[in-house]
Amino acid sequence: MHEDYDLFVEIIDAGSLAAAGRRLRISPAMVSKRLARLEARLGAQLVHRTTRRLLVTEVGQTFYEDVRRIVEATRAAEARVAGRIGQPAGPLRVSAPTSFGRLHVVPHLKSFLDLHPRIELAIDLDDGFVDLLGERIDVAIRISPPPAKSLDASLLAENHRILCASPAYLSAHGAPASLDELNAHRLLAADHQLPWRLEGPDGPVTVDGQSAVRTNSSEVARDLALAGLGIALRSTWDVGPALRDGRLIRVLDTYRGATDVAIYAVQPRGARDTPNASAFIRHVRAIFSPQPPWDR
Repeated sequence: MHEDYDLFVEIIDAGSLAAAGRRLRISPAMVSKRLARLEARLGAQLVHRTTRRLLVTEVGQTFYEDVRRIVEATRAAEARVAGRIGQPAGPLRVSAPTSFGRLHVVPHLKSFLDLHPRIELAIDLDDGFVDLLGERIDVAIRISPPPAKSLDASLLAENHRILCASPAYLSAHGAPASLDELNAHRLLAADHQLPWRLEGPDGPVTVDGQSAVRTNSSEVARDLALAGLGIALRSTWDVGPALRDGRLIRVLDTYRGATDVAIYAVQPRGARDTPNASAFIRHVRAIFSPQPPWDR
C-alpha cells in the first residue's frame, strides 16, 4: 500500500504516467496497472487519462494532498531512524543556482565524497526555485531573502552585492557620483533582476531601468560588465577575482545590494536530521565560514 501511495504522489508531481515511470524506473504500463489497482481498492477514480495529458479528479486532488503529507512524514521518519543508526550513505540529491554551483559547490564535491565515499551524489544546477518534494531534492542552495517557514533553512554565508564596471567603461563614460547620475548610465542585469534594491547612507533605495542587453543569464550580465558595456549589480562571490585583479572596479561604494538576501541551504520541513544532507551542509558551511573564500 505504501508503495502505491509513493507512486500516486510521483504521478501527480511528474504530470504524466510516462514521466512517473521514468523517475521510478518502471514501465508506463506498470505505472498504469498499479494506478488502476489503487483506484479499484479505493473505489474512486483519481485521475482522468487523456491522450495529451493527465487531469486530477476532485477526489484525486484531496487524496493527493493527504497522501503527500503521509509520504513526506514517512520519509522523514525513516531518515531520522537512519541518522541514529547509520553513517552517511546512499542517495543524496543537491540543487544549486547554476553559476554559484559551478564556482563554489562543484569544486568542493571531491573533498566531500572523499570524506563520505558511500554517498551516491547527484547535483542539479538550476536558477529556478525547484519544488524540493516534487523533484526529490534533499538539499537546495538558494540565494534569497529568508526562506519560507515551510522549509528548514541553514544560513551558509552573507551575500554581498556591489555596483561595478570595467575600467574601459569608466574611462569612456565616467564614474557616476550619485544615484541620479547612475540613471544616465547603461545598466546590465538579467531578466527579473531589475529594479535593483539598494541600501545606502540614507536607507533603502530602488533603482529602476532596463538592461542595455536583454538576457535570461546572470552570467551574461557579468560578462558584459567585464567587456565594458555598462554597470552591473553583482555578488562578490561572482566577481571577487575580477575586483581583486582590477578587471572590475566598484562604483558608488556607499551603496550595496539589499542585505536581506543571503545564501542558504534549505531542506523540506522535518528533514533536518537526515545524515546525508546534514553531512553536506556541514561540509559547505565549514568552507564558507567564518568568511567565505570570495570575500577573503
